[in-house]
Amino acid sequence: MGQLYQTQRAMRHMRKAAMQRGVIAILDVGTSKIACLVLRFDGDAPALEGVGSMAGQSNFRIIGAATTRSRGVSFGEVAAMAETERAIRTAVQAAQKMAGVRVDHVIATLSGARPRSYGLDGEVEVEEGQVTDGDIGRVLAACEMPDYGDGREVLHAQPVNFALDHRSGLADPRGQIGQRLTTDMHLLTVDAIAIENLLYCIKRCDLEVAGIASSAYVSGVSSLVEDEQELGAACIDMGGGSTGISVFIRKHMIYADSVRMGGDHVTSDISMGLQVPMATAERIKTFYGGVVATGMDDREMIEIGGDTGDWEHDRRTVSRAELIGIMRPRVEEILEEVRQRLDAAGFEHLPSQQIVLTGGGSQIPGLDGLATRILGQQVRLGRPLRVQGLPQAATGPAFAGSVGLCLFAAHPQDEWWDFEVPAERHSARSFKRAFKWFKDNW
Repeated sequence: MGQLYQTQRAMRHMRKAAMQRGVIAILDVGTSKIACLVLRFDGDAPALEGVGSMAGQSNFRIIGAATTRSRGVSFGEVAAMAETERAIRTAVQAAQKMAGVRVDHVIATLSGARPRSYGLDGEVEVEEGQVTDGDIGRVLAACEMPDYGDGREVLHAQPVNFALDHRSGLADPRGQIGQRLTTDMHLLTVDAIAIENLLYCIKRCDLEVAGIASSAYVSGVSSLVEDEQELGAACIDMGGGSTGISVFIRKHMIYADSVRMGGDHVTSDISMGLQVPMATAERIKTFYGGVVATGMDDREMIEIGGDTGDWEHDRRTVSRAELIGIMRPRVEEILEEVRQRLDAAGFEHLPSQQIVLTGGGSQIPGLDGLATRILGQQVRLGRPLRVQGLPQAATGPAFAGSVGLCLFAAHPQDEWWDFEVPAERHSARSFKRAFKWFKDNW
């Protein structure tokens, strides 16, 4: 595998050392905000099957939290290094002040970097008749690596299913007796440059990176309830600069993608349509926005305001129906792109087609009804799970990625299987191969 995955293997030693000291920070670098949470761990994480314990059983507590307006980040990727560095320093220092401790290690998440999913499979003969750790390592290393191209790195590599002889759907086959062991693995690759820029930016802030995860993945971990993760569901994380998509089944992520549009694009449309600054457009969207117009909206007038000095210009008003007419086409465009991604992934093959909308952009009134018409019948708005010590201001959908990263830090799914993957690259295989065992099991 590439450089990044090897770096992640080294990061886990830093993470273990930081968790033994008891304190580690979470850094969510988004297009509209940068959030930092400081976690205090009470002890060793319990060894549990699946994604891990739910938030009420977690072994950590949030002792510091801070957010700041994101600067220098575009489409979920670092665009201006110095600006992003200052924003990260501001958030981390405020969280440290609230927690009363100094933090040296952070686990980061980002929403950009153009994630791309691959379904892999591997097969080996069991050497001693009983599955051992060595057999697990060999079958994972036997997966054929796709040619994911230059400039891409592996961010997540997770086994989603094991089969021993004719028995499929095994979460952990170790200790069981059989002859032929097979596995299905999900591989997520990202643009290497976007990750390297983020890592370099965090190091410029005098912080050590102890882990990195995809925002689409951690948002699903925090927003989907246990039954949804088990039976099959998609999490749509509508952020400021991009919209993350993740599909889960059997408590594993099996597909991830992103649409390079988000809430900031809706704000930009309002700014251009009403000829107002972006800050004013954001305020209008927050207080009066929506995507479904009613008869009352023609008569509800919104004062646009302004400070240009031109009395006529600063006294303008617009009806809420006109505002909705500006916002709705962009929201529909985002949801149509999401639907295309889900169709390409074969989402209709899952036993449950539950779709959960989360992220700051999901708070637009009427979005769930519009999403139901475009994406399907089973759509709900999701909020992140409650974790101990989380401030009330950080419990909304906009913090789904931050809370999910806390759960990821406590129960890192990638590190269950410490394995080496051969460096040779083979021809790419269709992702729909990974859906075959879903049909076999359901």
